[in-house]
Amino acid sequence: MKYLSICSISFVNLILISITCFFLSLNFLLNDMVYFIEWEVVSLNSISIVMTFLFDWMSLLFMSFVLMIASLVIYYSKEYMSSDININRFIMLVLMFVMSMMLLIISPNLVSILLGWDGLGLVSYCLVIYFQNIKSYNAGMLTALSNRIGDVALLLAIAWMLNYGSWNYIFYLEIMQNEFEMMIIGSLVMLAAMTKSAQIPFSSWLPAAMAAPTPVSALVHSSTLVTAGVYLLIRFNILLSNSWMGQVLLLLSGLTMFMAGLGANFEFDLKKIIALSTLSQLGLMMSILSMGFYKLAMFHLLTHALFKALLFMCAGAIIHNMNNSQDIRLMGGLSIHMPLTSACFNVSNLALCGMPFLAGFYSKDLILEIVSISNINMFSFFLYFFSTGLTVCYSFRLVYYSMTGELNCSSLNMLNDEGWVMLRGMLGLLIMSIIGGSMLNWLIFPTPDMICLPIYMKMLTLFVCVIGGLMGYLISLSNLYSINKSYNFYNLSNFMGSMWFMPYISTYGIIYFPLNYGQIVCKSFDQGWSEYFGGQYLYKKLVNYSQILLLIHNNSLKIYLMLFVLWIFILLSFLMIL
Repeated sequence: MKYLSICSISFVNLILISITCFFLSLNFLLNDMVYFIEWEVVSLNSISIVMTFLFDWMSLLFMSFVLMIASLVIYYSKEYMSSDININRFIMLVLMFVMSMMLLIISPNLVSILLGWDGLGLVSYCLVIYFQNIKSYNAGMLTALSNRIGDVALLLAIAWMLNYGSWNYIFYLEIMQNEFEMMIIGSLVMLAAMTKSAQIPFSSWLPAAMAAPTPVSALVHSSTLVTAGVYLLIRFNILLSNSWMGQVLLLLSGLTMFMAGLGANFEFDLKKIIALSTLSQLGLMMSILSMGFYKLAMFHLLTHALFKALLFMCAGAIIHNMNNSQDIRLMGGLSIHMPLTSACFNVSNLALCGMPFLAGFYSKDLILEIVSISNINMFSFFLYFFSTGLTVCYSFRLVYYSMTGELNCSSLNMLNDEGWVMLRGMLGLLIMSIIGGSMLNWLIFPTPDMICLPIYMKMLTLFVCVIGGLMGYLISLSNLYSINKSYNFYNLSNFMGSMWFMPYISTYGIIYFPLNYGQIVCKSFDQGWSEYFGGQYLYKKLVNYSQILLLIHNNSLKIYLMLFVLWIFILLSFLMIL
């Protein structure tokens, strides 16, 4: 019998559970059912510890998608991580990650959500530092500490929930939505969601987390970890609509979307470009959610998970073949050398841009049309549409650099399209990236909405996309590239390319003053006065007295012996007192 690897076992199990969850979610959708399951863990006298699970179409559908992507990513890792001795440890970490995500998805209870939430944070730290070098350690630390803020916010929310009967927040949302305590809980949950989904001002950890292996990026930084925040806010969506929280979130997520789109146009690291595109899409989900359209946010979350996981997997295959080089300037002409990978790459890129009838089109187009008929201000409207244009812009720039022209790296290369295990994993997601949007559209919105807009508003999305694509092509041309490097433009591109200096602010900016004051305190007290009057002073005095006694002892034997007698007297008197 052939030896079964942990990858194969995990793949089969996860894909079967995923299919089961999918058909269950269809049943729940059609019959409009919600199952609330209570499992009594411990019952002692009159005290019972109860674990609650919430199964509805949303949790089951999301679980199905997460499990499907996880199964394909594990299958893909079989080849991608084949040279790793500890591949079993890697797969176990990924499985622990998936388990934490499952716990988070089906919990209607803040305490069990915190368990899943912390599980995600800890396992993601282990996965980010998997390649064990200084860059990975720094990235892991930034990720863990950024998410720690969210964990603290959730703990505070749990403390505030003590004002109610239980931690099952789902019972109290509607009846208590205008109460002061609920507003505080809502704002704390919003803070937690913003750290997990990397919204401004916590954005810097997401591109840094690209130090993780590519399969991890495909699973963690596209469909699971970063969407946990969005999912939590979808559950708390009642608190966002018609309150100041929704307005704050709309502004911050709109700015995140704009900032990430702008930054991706100045980036040359393949994985970081895709990470910034994830950040941009998270901003889109958060902003439409803050306007109260939670079903649209869920719809985009699911479609985005499909094509973004595929995009990361294609990037991984390219990096694998480029001998671990991630610089897009060294790529070029990949469509000739790696046709099937390039086809998947282009399909996922077009789905990201919102190409009609691919997965991304249905959700993005619907979101932008809903924005067009909504009552929002000009600034938010500009952020939505300009960010959509920027998405197409960096996608076309990416295709221009990697797919067209000549190969810019070594002429002695190993470029091939023979990694069949990786390709099979990618083809599974390719099919979903093509049909997923249409399928979800019919499931989530069974009666199609008729959005009536003037022709120029209807065509605005398409027009913005075309202009964006054209700009992406133009800024990539080499004669324009030299203008980019001119001094005046350099400062601007440095500002925009480094995410508005956010990585510096959230590392050096936070640590500079405490370290500075620490150094001053250390020099003044520890190595200054306290040392002078403390340890060193005592030591000098003892040495001085010892020298005086030594002088006496050396010169007079009588005094030396007399001191002996004195000590014995003192000792005896002590013993008598006792």
